[in-house]
Amino acid sequence: MTTPDQLKQYVRDVPDYPQKGIIFRDITPLLGDKNIFREVVDLMSRAWTQNPPDLVAAIEARGFIPGAAIAVKLGAGFVPIRKTGKLPWMTVMESYDLEYGTDQLEVHSDAVQPGQKVLIVDDVLATGGTASAAVRLMHKLGADVIGVQVLIELGYLDGRQKLRDVRLVSEITY
Repeated sequence: MTTPDQLKQYVRDVPDYPQKGIIFRDITPLLGDKNIFREVVDLMSRAWTQNPPDLVAAIEARGFIPGAAIAVKLGAGFVPIRKTGKLPWMTVMESYDLEYGTDQLEVHSDAVQPGQKVLIVDDVLATGGTASAAVRLMHKLGADVIGVQVLIELGYLDGRQKLRDVRLVSEITY
């Protein structure tokens, strides 16, 4: 099994993207290696096998990639959490702050039934704004959020503080 430090070799640092002073952690090299991608899906699924979710809710857009694969691996359904205006049905919305601005997330109003166990998945946890908005969004629908799973945590941005009431699992920390 590949260690977290070895996985970092497959994450490309892109300086000054999407704006000056930000280092973007690009996971596309990792996704392009079929063996590493399979290992990452296995790794990101491992913490949830004893208490699998009913649904995996993944955050647009890069969260969809591991999220859908994790849902299949755990035998769960999949719920896309999207940016405003991307879903064709009635939605519920939640606003959040980014490290470089503000945005909103939406989900179909009937995507989750009250009491369903939901695992939220994303590629990167930065300031925690997106993940905490996703948790609030799932709670609005009556979900039992069993945790948040991310591939990369940017520990220096302290996003974990916004998720103190939720189990958070990250595989790589910077």
